[in-house]
Amino acid sequence: MVEVEGRLGVDRVAFAHVVERVLSDPRSWGGSGRVGFRRVSRGPASFRVTLASPQTTDRLCLPLQTNGSFSCYMVGRAVLNARRWHQGADAYAGRLRAYRTYVVNHEVGHALGEGHVGCPAAGHDAPVMMQQTKGVAPCRANAWPYPSGHR
Repeated sequence: MVEVEGRLGVDRVAFAHVVERVLSDPRSWGGSGRVGFRRVSRGPASFRVTLASPQTTDRLCLPLQTNGSFSCYMVGRAVLNARRWHQGADAYAGRLRAYRTYVVNHEVGHALGEGHVGCPAAGHDAPVMMQQTKGVAPCRANAWPYPSGHR
């Protein structure tokens, strides 16, 4: 299920299309062939992807401290911070679409049971489960779980 907090002024349909585009890409989590995604508009959902204001993100992510800046996964919900959605992160400077791809994949990764990891070695692509919003050095920014495709 995909949600957008009402007062953000974000086109809900466009946001849902971005989430669907990312998750249907063979480089995303479904590329392994182990999981698939189907968006539902009501009824039971395995998890939700929610775009929320920094204040709502802070509340939905408790007890994690997102400080009005970070996104999280908490209790069946991948909460994407609208400030980051609009501004991105330094590791993705000038590449907002790539950052959005990363944050969807990262928080959905948590929904799938994945935890945080570090940079494997200097110059490598950062794992999508690395907290790239906080920086990627000595790795390179990478938005995908399977950058080369998995099939």
